[in-house]
Amino acid sequence: MAGSNHSDHPPFNHPAPLPLLIGVFLALVFLTILTLVTSNIELAQFAFAIAMLIATAKAALVCAFFMHMFWDKGFNILFFLSSTLFVSLFIGVTLLDTGAYKESIDVFPRAAEPAKAAAPESPAE
Repeated sequence: MAGSNHSDHPPFNHPAPLPLLIGVFLALVFLTILTLVTSNIELAQFAFAIAMLIATAKAALVCAFFMHMFWDKGFNILFFLSSTLFVSLFIGVTLLDTGAYKESIDVFPRAAEPAKAAAPESPAE
């Protein structure tokens, strides 16, 4: 072990420059602040889409630079993006069905209401 030259380990191929990493960090901080700001603004039906867009941008920055996918082989990036696409499709198809049963959920009696309905009303004298 004393004379080991570490030739059995592959070299680190793509060290990211420090200004790039600091820039990505500052972009992530900015996007996090933007997430907090948009959560306090009433955006109606666009709130979820904007939140997911910001989260996707943050995940893309982390994957590209901190996980070194920017410098990686194209096949790995293709594999990652296709898996992300399928997860998005699964979640998207599930979300398409969320409003289909709203009326039946709204008319379903709550736990406290059956007790009131089961009690007989006293006749008015």
